[in-house]
Amino acid sequence: MAVTSMRKSSIYDFAKYNSMTGAFGLPPYTVNYVVVAGGGGGASNIGGGGGAGGMRSSVGATGGGGALETPLILSLGTHSLVVGAGGAGGGAPGATGGQSIFGSVTSAGGGGGGKNSNGVAGGSGGGSESEGVSKTGGSASPSGQGFKGGDSTSAALSSAGGGGAGAAAVDVTNNQSGDGGNGAVSAISGASVTYAGGGGAGAYVNSQPPGTGGTGGGGNGAYSSVGSSGTANTGGGGGGGGNNGTAYAGGAGGSGVVIFTLPTGTAATFSGGVTQTSAVVGVNTVYTVTAAGPSDTVTIG
Repeated sequence: MAVTSMRKSSIYDFAKYNSMTGAFGLPPYTVNYVVVAGGGGGASNIGGGGGAGGMRSSVGATGGGGALETPLILSLGTHSLVVGAGGAGGGAPGATGGQSIFGSVTSAGGGGGGKNSNGVAGGSGGGSESEGVSKTGGSASPSGQGFKGGDSTSAALSSAGGGGAGAAAVDVTNNQSGDGGNGAVSAISGASVTYAGGGGAGAYVNSQPPGTGGTGGGGNGAYSSVGSSGTANTGGGGGGGGNNGTAYAGGAGGSGVVIFTLPTGTAATFSGGVTQTSAVVGVNTVYTVTAAGPSDTVTIG
């Protein structure tokens, strides 16, 4: 039978279906993500631990204990992609980590640990170190990506850990070295993984144990060695360096990571500087990007 009206035909119904935005795997796509910045470096010579990189997440938990981020709605086209480097350790203070970017989402680098100074503000703040005058931990700035570093309140040496995405570092007093704050958990990759732990503080005497890094890749502080670096691609803060008569450098912060989902079968093309892996989880493909520079991108479609 001849088709007498396009509006009554299956061709019209297919055209109508094909124009429905966001339905049945068509663009624009609802994209979940975890964006973790580079962790801050630990300070040298009984230094404060580095703060974890800021963590923004639409799945599981996000940094700072707030409400989950809203998933992105992405059309076909090219989108920015940057994985922040960890901040260098060993400074006074440690260096701030690099920011990570996915599309319109930016996570701030973790703050460096302090050396006889306040901790540095960042996605999570760096821990402070005091030598007779109390100091404060770095704030979590901007808010909603992590927690503050520890305060050091004493008339003697004390050094505090860096904040984590899931918890603030503890405050410390005379001859104490504090632990880093714990990170936050997301299962966007199909398994629960903890990201963005704060670095532990360095120590001065053997009876003053160095601080332990927070869960989620925070580096341990040290007594007779260089502080441990944060774990790569977790955004963990670096551990503070020790002093057993010799002053040691702090550890570097861990690099960040960008993880995002697309409906399986959707084309994603990465620029030349990107290192990534992918895995199918349910109806989506999950992309884990472990390296991407300031000019790198992902093109969808």
